[in-house]
Amino acid sequence: MKFRAIGLFAALALWCMGAAAQGAPPQDSAPDPRATLASQLKPQAGTIKLPGGLATLNLTDSFRYLTPHDAKRLLEEGWGNPPNPEDSTLGMIVPANIDPLAREGWGVLITYNSDGHVSDEDAAKIDYTDLLQKMKQGLAELNTERSKQGYPSLTLAGWAEPPHYDAASHKMYWAKDLIVGNNQVHTLNYFVRVLGRQGVLELNAIAGMDQLALIRESMKQVEAFSDFTEGNRYAQFDSSTDKLAAYGLAALVAGGVAAKTGLLAKLFVMLVALKKFILIGIAAVAGLFGKFFKKKPPSAGGPGSYGGPR
Repeated sequence: MKFRAIGLFAALALWCMGAAAQGAPPQDSAPDPRATLASQLKPQAGTIKLPGGLATLNLTDSFRYLTPHDAKRLLEEGWGNPPNPEDSTLGMIVPANIDPLAREGWGVLITYNSDGHVSDEDAAKIDYTDLLQKMKQGLAELNTERSKQGYPSLTLAGWAEPPHYDAASHKMYWAKDLIVGNNQVHTLNYFVRVLGRQGVLELNAIAGMDQLALIRESMKQVEAFSDFTEGNRYAQFDSSTDKLAAYGLAALVAGGVAAKTGLLAKLFVMLVALKKFILIGIAAVAGLFGKFFKKKPPSAGGPGSYGGPR
């Protein structure tokens, strides 16, 4: 089963109620669709085998899992994102003690990248300071095109969390501090990548920069309880039968295949957009491997970005 990281959409959809018919209850007494949604979601606890059987989540008591169907409903009906195929994610991880529909709600989008086995041979050789500068340069080039398309500029302020690779577990995490336009509030892109036999399990936190301390600690737990199933683990790679990805860890951090093929100018079209910009109505950035510069109405966000709780 092949899963792709989906684009993250930044357009807010207002819940509009038609004028009350004569004799009907006042409009402000109508039920809140999101309250109904909250009662219909079925978060799961314990050990979860993800769709396709490639990986499992051994959830702690602090987290719950939403199926792709419930994740789709949360993203679209709860957080106001445009429709996407149900099978474009492996679901979501949400905190057990926070209502995902509340303003402080957040979640971790789960996807699978089947580009092939990503070798970690370059792990000890990567200069992440130099890589950061190259990413900033690529973003500067991209902003020229974004301006033509009517989208706000993007600024990479730096690492919110420097990249770290654990060679024993074959897991990597890092976070980016981003600025959209002239907004004073920064956004947080927090990533965990679990390297596998034939691909990469991708865990992308959807939160705001002001939640960095919380997300940092939470993602340590998420990293610990997420792993591939027997037969799909990194050490079980078979070079005689399995596909090798065309890029290594550095390109994975920089944006996967885009960095490997010299598409740094388009790199930040492939970021996870985060909800704090949705809350204040500012356009964000696109999801990994989304369509490049798909034009949207002026009121919409950048191409393929997700919003969070409103």
